[in-house]
Amino acid sequence: MNDPQRALTLQLLEWIDQGNHPYKEVLEVWKSSCPRLTVWEDACEAGLVDAMPGMAGTVFLTQKGKAFLMSVSSHSRI
Repeated sequence: MNDPQRALTLQLLEWIDQGNHPYKEVLEVWKSSCPRLTVWEDACEAGLVDAMPGMAGTVFLTQKGKAFLMSVSSHSRI
């Protein structure tokens, strides 16, 4: 993952971790039609995020997503 993509992925994970965001809201904010900027799609494919079924279902971090967020956060404190 390149640095801009990594930074945006971190921003996405932090945003999801801060509150309850319905799937529909996440798609409105993060889904991209740009083939070079697929933060939401890449996070899903990497298994960093998941959602409850349905458009109103809440998006949440998976264990892998939480671990990624923690590892990046701990490195930035050094």
